[in-house]
Amino acid sequence: MIDASKGFSRDGNKNRLRERDLHQIVDVFTHAEEHGGEEGYLGSLDKVARAEVNARLKEIRGDREAKEEAVVLQQWLKLSSDETDLKRAIKEAEAALDRLAYDQYPRLTEAEIQTLVVDDKWLTSIAVAVQGELDHVAQTLTGRIRTLAYRYAVPLPQIVDEIEALSAKVDAHLQKMGFSTHG
Repeated sequence: MIDASKGFSRDGNKNRLRERDLHQIVDVFTHAEEHGGEEGYLGSLDKVARAEVNARLKEIRGDREAKEEAVVLQQWLKLSSDETDLKRAIKEAEAALDRLAYDQYPRLTEAEIQTLVVDDKWLTSIAVAVQGELDHVAQTLTGRIRTLAYRYAVPLPQIVDEIEALSAKVDAHLQKMGFSTHG
């Protein structure tokens, strides 16, 4: 879901999308396309498009000028049908794989179960979490070191010398203007 009330910058009396908001819109749309199909976000759009294609084919039937359009629409219908068949085949294959895995569970030894649960699942999760924490700590330390390096890039005696030199210049300018800097 995109909240468009916050995803813009003001440009005079107009609102403009920011670059990152454009990327977010593309990401949301891409995510929606990946989860399309009959049960997904775009399922109803597929049905509407199919109905519109069929209606358009009926409308242009017999029209010699729309022959190329009819060919493209027929191709679209075929590809759409193939896509539906392939999605159904994928679901059936996944269900068969799940059944085979479930049938294998009773045959597992205690050592195999321990390997699956502890080594493959828990230790992997823990390793990923620890690595993430290490990365976070490293980034925090790096940021802190950069801050300190910037803050202490110039030694204090050098800063004091610069302040004295600049103060002397200011005093000289003020004396030229007729102001007394002392007293």
